[in-house]
Amino acid sequence: MKLFRFGNDGQEKPGVVFNGKDVDVSSFGEDFGEKFFETDGLNRLQKFLNEKGSSLPVISNITRYGSPILRPSKIICIGLNYADHAKESNMELPKEPIVFFKSTTALTGPNDKLVIPKGSSQTDWEVELAVIIGKKASYVSEADASKYVAGYALHNDYSEREFQLHRGGQWVKGKSADSFAPIGPYLVTPDEVKDLDNTRLWLKVNGKTMQDGTTANLVFKVPFLVSYLSQFMTLLPGDVISTGTPAGVGLGMKPPLYLKAGDVIELGIEGMGEQKQTAVAYSGK
Repeated sequence: MKLFRFGNDGQEKPGVVFNGKDVDVSSFGEDFGEKFFETDGLNRLQKFLNEKGSSLPVISNITRYGSPILRPSKIICIGLNYADHAKESNMELPKEPIVFFKSTTALTGPNDKLVIPKGSSQTDWEVELAVIIGKKASYVSEADASKYVAGYALHNDYSEREFQLHRGGQWVKGKSADSFAPIGPYLVTPDEVKDLDNTRLWLKVNGKTMQDGTTANLVFKVPFLVSYLSQFMTLLPGDVISTGTPAGVGLGMKPPLYLKAGDVIELGIEGMGEQKQTAVAYSGK
């Protein structure tokens, strides 16, 4: 299945791609949040579609996609998880995953505007594969990790590099501005992913390709990451794990290149849809 949410910000309705068409599943009676996933929502939704899918209203024109999941309890990010990105960042390849958090208030729709933060001069892009947790996970083995995954999504892990690297403390300060976590348009269930370990992801700025990589180059693979994180914290249904970015970020350019108002950022992951954001300056309104 491909799940999505559509409508105005804060008023999103749940939808599903069914037989190649976008259908409104509001009549299912649930949104795609923690409670949905923890109560076997995906299987219940599939049964609902099998019974009533052909009679559900088709959505002819989606003007806005929201995040495909309601605000999760946490967004966990993995740093330097592609060898080529670690190299361009002049950082040593990690022996264990580098873990940091992104504020859930950064969550936004896949095509919403990117708001460059107040005082920012180094806002950067990062196309990433996001993993959506399907059920409560604590001390999970790597062999069992896939049982805890609801699906996957496209994520642009925006970063303000000065805040992240030159203001002291943890990376979270450079990762958490409003609009810095566009996710979607879809949550794609595992059965729809052809080859998780060799899936292409790419990003363009103003039409120029900046990133073009594949998950084959992940240092730490998805099952390991789910297991690893569950040793340190309980993962709840709907939680997001963003798995890192390939080479081609602005920080790695010579000289570095950062986003400014008016820039257009496009990105995608094979089989998981595309995003398009236009950068705007913070206005305080």
